[in-house]
Amino acid sequence: MCPLETAVSPNTLNYNFIKQMKVIIRPDSASASVWTARYIAKRINEKAAVSSKPFVIGLCTGSTPIETYAELIRMVKAGEVSFKNVISFNMDEYVGLPESHPESYHSFMHKYLFDHIDEPAENIHILNGNAPDPEKECADYEKAIVEAGGFDLFLGGIGEDGHIAFNEPFSSLESRTRVVTLTQDTREVNSRFFDNDFNKVPKQAMSVGVATVLSAKEVIIMAYGSKKARAIRDAVEGPMSHYCTVSALQAHPAGFIVCDENAVGELKVNSYRYFKAVEAAENL
Repeated sequence: MCPLETAVSPNTLNYNFIKQMKVIIRPDSASASVWTARYIAKRINEKAAVSSKPFVIGLCTGSTPIETYAELIRMVKAGEVSFKNVISFNMDEYVGLPESHPESYHSFMHKYLFDHIDEPAENIHILNGNAPDPEKECADYEKAIVEAGGFDLFLGGIGEDGHIAFNEPFSSLESRTRVVTLTQDTREVNSRFFDNDFNKVPKQAMSVGVATVLSAKEVIIMAYGSKKARAIRDAVEGPMSHYCTVSALQAHPAGFIVCDENAVGELKVNSYRYFKAVEAAENL
């Protein structure tokens, strides 16, 4: 996918200026989440100013994006941004979990975002984990993303083992939306949402692929807390590898990893200084 629509002025929506993965470091998750929300709102408003085409965004779930969604809700209610011309696609959903289940990603997104903003219901897309034909559901999801115009921005989190969406270690970096089997580590981490009962966590999920995420013009990955420090070190300083699927962001020309101080605790001092210098120089 072309990094920039030719119909859009490069002076108003320039994705090419980034040219490298950048690490944004804030003191804590609250300030990092506000930075992320305001960046998303800025991009939505910039496109709305020059194009009638919808802004297409990929969204994630879990504890990490909650503060970002709260800030976006505040901005919508304050009239600082609108989702009326935004089309969203969530990155994953559990297989076999009813949509009404409190831990389904349908329930999560409505609770923490959709029920509080002005995005039209028909613009919201979440994988159907109970689809009679899972393979067709995944193929149709990829088709719908293309028909919407492709992602302007994809917002994601990162697992403790460096996975993005449910692209567990050893997932192909060329993967697309599909049914995946969840690792024991992922199910154990997610058991905190299921009464700390590992056996209640579904064994499979539907997930966008690594290549689906990287097809976006911009990608923002959020990582907060010391438990994410090893994954951030591997993603930023390690080789690009299917062992740490978020490391594929190294090859993206417009990628951000947004962290709090705890999440960058295992980066080399010189790496830390470099990214902070880039922040300061570019007023990020």
